[in-house]
Amino acid sequence: MLPSLLPCPGPLPAAVARFTMRMLNKYVRLAFCGLGLIAAPAAVPTKGPSTLPATALPAYGRYRLTEAKQLELISSAVHFGFSFEGPQCEIFASLPDAGSHNYLQYELDGVYQRRLRIDGNAKNPLTITAPGPGRHTVWVYKATEAHTGPIFVQKITGQRLKALREPAAPLIEFIGNSITCGAAMDASEVPCGTGAYHDQHNAYQAYGPRVARALHTRFVLSSVSGIGAYRNWNSDGPTMPQVYEKTDFQEASPQRWDFSAFTPQVVSIALGTNDLSNGDGKRPRLPFDSAQFVGRYVGFVGLVKSKYPKARIALLSSPMANGQNRTKLQNCLTAVKARTDAAHPADQPVALFFFQPMQPRGCSGHPNVEDHATLAKELEPFFRPLVGKE
Repeated sequence: MLPSLLPCPGPLPAAVARFTMRMLNKYVRLAFCGLGLIAAPAAVPTKGPSTLPATALPAYGRYRLTEAKQLELISSAVHFGFSFEGPQCEIFASLPDAGSHNYLQYELDGVYQRRLRIDGNAKNPLTITAPGPGRHTVWVYKATEAHTGPIFVQKITGQRLKALREPAAPLIEFIGNSITCGAAMDASEVPCGTGAYHDQHNAYQAYGPRVARALHTRFVLSSVSGIGAYRNWNSDGPTMPQVYEKTDFQEASPQRWDFSAFTPQVVSIALGTNDLSNGDGKRPRLPFDSAQFVGRYVGFVGLVKSKYPKARIALLSSPMANGQNRTKLQNCLTAVKARTDAAHPADQPVALFFFQPMQPRGCSGHPNVEDHATLAKELEPFFRPLVGKE
């Protein structure tokens, strides 16, 4: 029991007061321990949600930072990465047009997950849920091409966020048309022939990113559906040589791309499918002009070389070109190589790759997801020595 304390007529001496308080604390603790009521040490509060602003996100591909400090994702498969802790994080993204929609797609902890639809009038952020506790890595990709319109990213919220940079590795730039974009390839959510054109885009699964992942290299895509070297699918232009220097591949755009942003070791160019096509059947279409095609193509290769003097140039044929068109394209690309090598004798020679004939199984005669996997498998041994992976 507690000792009785006699009333004191005046203040206790300091030493007596300290002794008395120690004794009281001792007996109080013993009493509470006996009752099982002793308090546990105070828990350290967990770190609350944090914010990663768009300006802190390094992007790979064609992008720009807007005056409002948003990250504007422009080109196919342009991407950024970050890590977080806990069960989920949120991506705040928007579109310039309230009546439109667009798509992102993402990897979580190195595994591809799915596409994320963004509606122009959406008010809520996109939520990424992790399968368990701990630290997680996320890489976010624009699923659609530049002509679909940009996606603006404002910020990321979550626990202990950290922006990620790609590890040092060779970079391949893939220039091309709808095939390179990964257009019309994925009808898993919206069937072919329905929805908008970009509803079947899946840039992450296109042959270029697949090759890069297989070879542990980095990549950027510079591609536009329907585009050609001297004429497009259903028009005379603007063609790739006319829009390549513009950030968003739009001829009238005032924004010019800063080619010092990335330095590819290899530039892969796959043009010709649309030059050879019969068009849309509505506009007049002259027969394919091989001289014009070769001349414009040689000029475009020269333009690319002026941007990346040390890059190895690789020319790819088309898996959609069969029969006589396949032969024409291969002959033209061989001529482009010969003229380019002669004009640049001190440079590494242009590399050529001809796809095997394919009957595409995607929408509107394009390769589908499985077809792109086949194309990537064909290309791996071709690109391996070009990026020093022998």
